[in-house]
Amino acid sequence: MTDLTTVKQRFGIIGTSPLLDRALEVALRVAPTDLSVLVTGESGVGKEFFPLVIHAYSARKHDKYIAVNCGAIPEGTIDSELFGHEKGAFTGALEARKGYFEEADGGTIFLDEVAELPHPTQARLLRVLQTGEFIRVGSSKVQKTDVRVVAATNTDLSEAITTGRFREDLYYRLNTVPIAVPALRERPQDVSLLFRKFAGDVATQYRMPAVTLDPAARQMLENYYWRGNIRQLKNVAEQISAIEQSRVITPEILAKYLPQQGAGAPPLPAGARRADGDSATERELLYKVLFDMRADINDLKRMMSELMQGAPRPEPAHDIKGLLPSAAQTPADYAVSEDVTDEPPHGMTKAEMQREQIVRALRRNNGRRRDAAAELFMSERTLYRKIKELGIEEE
Repeated sequence: MTDLTTVKQRFGIIGTSPLLDRALEVALRVAPTDLSVLVTGESGVGKEFFPLVIHAYSARKHDKYIAVNCGAIPEGTIDSELFGHEKGAFTGALEARKGYFEEADGGTIFLDEVAELPHPTQARLLRVLQTGEFIRVGSSKVQKTDVRVVAATNTDLSEAITTGRFREDLYYRLNTVPIAVPALRERPQDVSLLFRKFAGDVATQYRMPAVTLDPAARQMLENYYWRGNIRQLKNVAEQISAIEQSRVITPEILAKYLPQQGAGAPPLPAGARRADGDSATERELLYKVLFDMRADINDLKRMMSELMQGAPRPEPAHDIKGLLPSAAQTPADYAVSEDVTDEPPHGMTKAEMQREQIVRALRRNNGRRRDAAAELFMSERTLYRKIKELGIEEE
């Protein structure tokens, strides 16, 4: 059995967490086989390293390794990208082209964000997994390929199956061997190691002294929730290294670079604990929606007060006609001294909360989907699907 330390050094994997070691052990044990592997974990945890480990320690290591981000390929061209097409198969197909499955014959193909595949493509992928056969777009000739498939997703596929967005038979084909990559909050002992690595990389690249954490800042870092996982930690380390003059980081300095948890909640104090799982994420989402609603109500009350007092009307960022009271309501119903409470609206469903969050993210980013998706920690393709599912009209 290959030593885990050797694997970590070879691929630049940092950490001593038992959960991380377990995931690597599974990857090494399954590598010599041709079984399909499904890597699961939150966005930013480093799922892309595990297909590399599997390929490097397999009998296919001398053949091609191709990584495909399924969420980044438009739905209209993804079949052509994966399985190829014939000349004249569609407008712009000036010549025949091999797909990734044909190019990777004998090697390994990594399908990242596999949950984003449209249903017709899922059916094609299932056939490849079952029989090794595929057909190019615009062709009737069946072709064979010998490819090891490793897939990854940050989506709960069980929920996707329930809602009809993912095929159950494809799930069982892909999930022959599951590998669960732990979130950063589940391996707090690795946070300071990763921070030191990222800070050291910046120091080496720009020839500056590396920043270090004092004990209190280290504990604060380890107790933070890290919604963006390792990707977010790297971003924080690079910002601090580039901006701060002091090379010893205290909790006061660190707090400036840790985004508030949810809406308005401060970073976790030392020793504090958060609930894991969907309940914590949903609670943070609810808090964010409520605080945004409160800010909008206060802005509306201020504008109403200025209008009633004869003050010049300010130029709003967007039309507020839909937010003004109806003719049946009198100004007395909107007293300026009225207090706005933080109580959540009764009967608000999870879908309504999610819809409200997406609408506000789009408004804050002037309708730019890519920026809104980054703020909501989801892919642009997922955001587009949510907009359609929830019936959101974009401005």
